[in-house]
Amino acid sequence: MPTRVLIADDQAMVRAGFRLILEGEPDIEVVGEAADGDQAVRLARELRPDVTLMDIRMPGVDGLRATELLAGPDVPDPLHVVMVTTFGLDENVHAALRAGACGFLLKDAGPNLLIEAVHAAAHGEALVSPAITTRLLEHFTRGTSRPAPETPLTPRELDVVQAVARGATNDEICRSLVVSLPTVKTHIGAVKRKLGARNRTEIAIWAWESGLVR
Repeated sequence: MPTRVLIADDQAMVRAGFRLILEGEPDIEVVGEAADGDQAVRLARELRPDVTLMDIRMPGVDGLRATELLAGPDVPDPLHVVMVTTFGLDENVHAALRAGACGFLLKDAGPNLLIEAVHAAAHGEALVSPAITTRLLEHFTRGTSRPAPETPLTPRELDVVQAVARGATNDEICRSLVVSLPTVKTHIGAVKRKLGARNRTEIAIWAWESGLVR
């Protein structure tokens, strides 16, 4: 089955451009478009897309609130939402990640990264743009000095958490820790359960805000 995508952006040209790029992929299907946050929430709940590309700044209900309604902590069956922004260090992006977004993408990131972001989000890989997301988290935690918290994580799980927080992919973690891919996935699953994190982004946020990564 193709990955089903909903595009939410108040600029028709952006929606058309994203649709053109995504529909060029045989395994991606654009199932709808929304021009504002209200429409995005309604269509997402109706269509249940695999991934929703959500602009931050839209009239009416903005992308931040729409993301919270679709993927927030109180949503029993959250959707995968990728925030799309013009600004790499927009404070709203950080708030969107806290609200449940899988990750975020810059509008000028290019076709390849857009496609990669959709595939990554659909498969639960939250940090769809690792280098940029890591830079964002570092920016918002700069200047904080907190002692490393006591956690139930094992030393190896902490190694995996630090790698995730730095934006490493599963394959990169395999190479750096010299472990298999199933082992990495098992560690990440255990970390999610112990921290109550729903995705890799929340793991990364926890690591940066706890001071485990500098």
